[in-house]
Amino acid sequence: MDILNPDHPPLIVTPADRAPRVWKFWGTALWGVFVFAAMFVGQIGTIVYLVAHRGGPIDMASLASVGRDPQALALSVIAGLPTTLAAVWLAIRLKRASFADYLALRWPSWLQILLGAVGLVLIVVIWETMSRALGREATPGFMTDLLKSGRDKGAATMLVLAFSIAAPMSEEVIARGFLYRGWSESFLRVPGAIILSSLVWTAVHLQYDMYFLAEVFSIGLWFGYMRYRGNSLWLTIVLHALNNLTAVVLTMWLGS
Repeated sequence: MDILNPDHPPLIVTPADRAPRVWKFWGTALWGVFVFAAMFVGQIGTIVYLVAHRGGPIDMASLASVGRDPQALALSVIAGLPTTLAAVWLAIRLKRASFADYLALRWPSWLQILLGAVGLVLIVVIWETMSRALGREATPGFMTDLLKSGRDKGAATMLVLAFSIAAPMSEEVIARGFLYRGWSESFLRVPGAIILSSLVWTAVHLQYDMYFLAEVFSIGLWFGYMRYRGNSLWLTIVLHALNNLTAVVLTMWLGS
């Protein structure tokens, strides 16, 4: 028999690589709650540590007081990044999938970055024009006060790192990374995933009024579209970082 003949070994059929398993709608939603909780634990835990380190009582008044300090707030935002990444890594690891592949961590082309930047500029200019026409501030007043106070107190570098690197990475890994990936492969498909992930991302910014929330949502839709078009999370991270960096720098040194 051929199976016993060393000159005719049996054929070995290698199974085709299986597509990585993905959390669908409810799995993504539930893990998303866990990831957001991890991010807030990292942020709030930093404020609690700073309050304890300064020897004050750990109560709401002390937490609020320290949380208004620009340097403490910057440290808090930065501390939320590693806890976010750890929670997302755990969720993806349980599906035995590649972290980079699951989140589409592939570098985009320069043409994609240019297209995304041009679209982002157009959206921001439209909202800026509307703000001026309505006599509204282009930047929320509390953000202007925070950033200028940070500049005057020597915390400018920390704030730039927090709002232009840590915050975009944390938010994009959650919204256009983990949530978009799972929801786009559920019954929502790509359009529903873009809309719902943008709504969730907008909800993270509830410190703003409805006008600014509408602007955030429109930018989220554009980021979602670019995530789909470029199939790259790095693309939206770069766009988000550029948007925040421009806003932070202009507000600190040029804004009124």
